[in-house]
Amino acid sequence: MMRIMEKRFVGRHINTLYARAAKLLVGLALSLVSVAAAQGGEFSLTQENIEGALKAAYDKYKNIDEGANADYIPALAKVDSDIYGIALVTTDGKLYTVGDISSEVSIQSISKVYTMALVMDQDGTEELVTNMGVDATGQVFNSIVAIEQYQGAEMNPLVNAGAITTTSLVDGKDGDEIWGKILTKYEQFAGRKLTVLNDIYESEAATNQRNQAIASLMHAYGHIDNNFLRATDIYTRQCSVGVNAKDLGVMAATLANGGKNPVTGKQVTKAENVPEILAVMATAGLYDDAGKWLYKTGLPAKSGVGGGIVAVSPGKFGIAVISPPLDAAGNSVRAQKAIADISNALGGNPYQVTPK
Repeated sequence: MMRIMEKRFVGRHINTLYARAAKLLVGLALSLVSVAAAQGGEFSLTQENIEGALKAAYDKYKNIDEGANADYIPALAKVDSDIYGIALVTTDGKLYTVGDISSEVSIQSISKVYTMALVMDQDGTEELVTNMGVDATGQVFNSIVAIEQYQGAEMNPLVNAGAITTTSLVDGKDGDEIWGKILTKYEQFAGRKLTVLNDIYESEAATNQRNQAIASLMHAYGHIDNNFLRATDIYTRQCSVGVNAKDLGVMAATLANGGKNPVTGKQVTKAENVPEILAVMATAGLYDDAGKWLYKTGLPAKSGVGGGIVAVSPGKFGIAVISPPLDAAGNSVRAQKAIADISNALGGNPYQVTPK
């Protein structure tokens, strides 16, 4: 028992140091954005440039035939694989779109970001660090091995073990109140009412035995206090919320704008928590390929197996693409390519500074 406690203490201490370092790095990135703006860099977020970048990326990738819909949740295999829409929202609330921005898909793992924001608002940023951690696990998103390695002490909120634990931390007298808080937070980020796609929820609930096992282990190791099956069900429901490309674009732009929805003008998450949110997105947002993505784009991002990806250029814009066919890592093929091209065209990489 002492050995287990020592591992937890060491793991949590390391995670605390990591979180502080990550916050400093994201803070540096935000500073670099300000420096670049002050220097009058070569990139300009004009209507012409943005519309041109979106159209070029849309046209370039609309006919590619790569990837496949997720099928481990049966209902996801039936989603129209031709859905392809792009939405970019600037921090001053301007919306730019191309393609299909009305068709809804399930938000899936993108939801993890916004439940994480809710718990940070509720309990502060250290609660997640000391409970399940914020480090990348180095394992697949639904790994049981990763839980066993450190008895659940080095997870993060963007893999299933950490995400279900995060959901379990939302305060409420019962499941209905907890769910209401989660859905309300998502709606505040999106700027409109959202609903659950019941066919996705029912399909996912019928096949989520692995997530139940993950939640049971996190409960056994003391990270989920009680009602781990309720937490799993609420997590399954949150993954089944329907969103379109515009919704996700606004949700991303809200993080780019320091937690203030640039369309509604409402502060929906605490500004002081945004650096930590972006740091976790940067290190663990695209499953096993998070490092490759950050290396290529510099953008904190989060994908979902429903086919969406959100990405954040701090202080500039949020961007989202929906296209259901996924690569082997579980990330939308078109979305990755389109976001990378658009960000590069518009100078979205927060680490990119024009020299004097």
